[in-house]
Amino acid sequence: MCGIIGFTGNMPAKDVILNGLERLEYRGYDSAGMALLEDGGITLFKRTGKVADLRTLCANDNSPCTCGIGHTRWATHGGVTDVNAHPHLAGNVVLIHNGIIENYRQLIVEYGLADKLVSETDSEVVAQLLNIFYDGDPIAAIKKTIKLLSGAFALCIMFKDIPGKIFAIRNVSPMIATSCEQGSIIASDLTAVIAFTKEYFVVPEYHILTLSDDGIVVEDLKGNVTKPEILSVNWDITDAQKGGYPFFMLKEIFEQPDAIRNTIAPRIENGLPDFTEDGINDDIFAHCKRICVVACGTAMHAGMVGKNLIEEKLRIPVQVEIASEFRYKNPIIDENTLTIVLSQSGETIDTLEALKLAKTFGSKVLSIVNVKGSTIARESDYVLYTHAGPEIAVASTKAYTVQVAAMYLIACRIGLVKALMTEGEARQFISKLQSAPNIIEETLKHADTIKRVANQIKLSPDAFYIGRGLDYVMGLEAALKLKEISYVHAEAYAAGELKHGTIALITENVPVIAFATQEKVYEKVVSNIREVKARGAYVVLVTMDEAVNDPNICDQHIRVPRVSSEFTAFATAVILQMLAYYTSEAKGLDVDKPRNLAKSVTVE
Repeated sequence: MCGIIGFTGNMPAKDVILNGLERLEYRGYDSAGMALLEDGGITLFKRTGKVADLRTLCANDNSPCTCGIGHTRWATHGGVTDVNAHPHLAGNVVLIHNGIIENYRQLIVEYGLADKLVSETDSEVVAQLLNIFYDGDPIAAIKKTIKLLSGAFALCIMFKDIPGKIFAIRNVSPMIATSCEQGSIIASDLTAVIAFTKEYFVVPEYHILTLSDDGIVVEDLKGNVTKPEILSVNWDITDAQKGGYPFFMLKEIFEQPDAIRNTIAPRIENGLPDFTEDGINDDIFAHCKRICVVACGTAMHAGMVGKNLIEEKLRIPVQVEIASEFRYKNPIIDENTLTIVLSQSGETIDTLEALKLAKTFGSKVLSIVNVKGSTIARESDYVLYTHAGPEIAVASTKAYTVQVAAMYLIACRIGLVKALMTEGEARQFISKLQSAPNIIEETLKHADTIKRVANQIKLSPDAFYIGRGLDYVMGLEAALKLKEISYVHAEAYAAGELKHGTIALITENVPVIAFATQEKVYEKVVSNIREVKARGAYVVLVTMDEAVNDPNICDQHIRVPRVSSEFTAFATAVILQMLAYYTSEAKGLDVDKPRNLAKSVTVE
């Protein structure tokens, strides 16, 4: 849940590291640090706060040093202090670490490290062990150390007496690396290296990397040199910049039409869904009797939208599981279950472990991820890559809607393969899916109305979303979005459940956002809206474009384009995203970097 970058090459390392750390800020962090390796010594800079604070700290350092490592820390073991910030120095060794060393207390006792430690972190324990084992052979010291470690780790290491070289190894925690004209770079995320090259490779687990200015050597623990698969990205540094928008989140909201087009267009052939290019075998659809969707947070809500569609149109049972719960259950899945895993980063630790569990039960796994070569993609039987491009804001927007679009493609393909939809029905369905970008573009025009609503919500400590069917599912995502970036306490309720207790929470002027886009239950939701309005709620009604017969039932009315009920999800998604965004902005908050949150959850 933090950022790593290392550089060795033919230009000053300080600037490369600081710029890289700034591009990794979206991952979430509370302190930052950097170590520069020069002949005869290591210069260390670290402090709590932002990368800008670190930049100020080392502003007077004009070292021409061309080798260094940098880190943004998210506190797990030990508080937010300068001492606990990375890098950690122990004798001849300096390192940065992502992940959690589960047995670090045991190692402290076993190797008598208590008096040597200056921080409260598990990471410094690794540095001290390396220093104990180091006798001039860095590879041997690394091998001895990692044999003792339990848990997830991504390590970048420098040794005082080995100038110009960085060593790295990982288990579970993600790292990528690349060589380019300027030198060799290693990082936890592509955004840190994209300014230099579009080509990279995923660091293989339990392989030791030696980075120097003229290339990278990768070897397994037996000393065999290997050549990892080189991947490339289809976006550049401008895609990871704000492009004139005040925040990344707003930019990414407006990028959704293109993101959906880029995701669905390559998978449509002759008006029908086609996964041939993805290598996804129809057998997994033909033989599945039930579907299990596993994900966390927003990705889980995308899975719930897929569940709603698949059960409604195909009558195939779908269960949606919270990954962090699923991995500790005895799940009811088998070889007749198709497990669909959703993760934007492809590195979400709970989702990854849940995936591995599903495979032990004989289930085939199809993952929907946004990052090529990510761990979840590599561990899956099949992978469907979304093409959303980089998503920098912590709150997911375009990654969510492309996941929904991917679930819709999968649903249609299942319907065809299992003869639950005719080709004509499938073509009609795909035609509607292809109109989703236009639906979003039309919905984005409601920004001014949503700003007015946001100015009302910002004054309230609470907000509630109500709806039925798909609208209730969308309400769950809406409440999460509002909570995570505006800090307004928000809950979503199935509208029919209000009388079963939750209507007691409705007070004068409390915002209630009512989604009423599902035609078959529209009148029922209107009845529920009357109940909350009668108790003084400030009601925002979201419907398709028809007028409301009684304008007194709401304070604000937002009309989205008229489409088939199952396709209202794309318009509703934009409404809920903009509502959260403008509320956060109206409160003067940092929309892209909400407190206590990180973009990728790579530790438990």
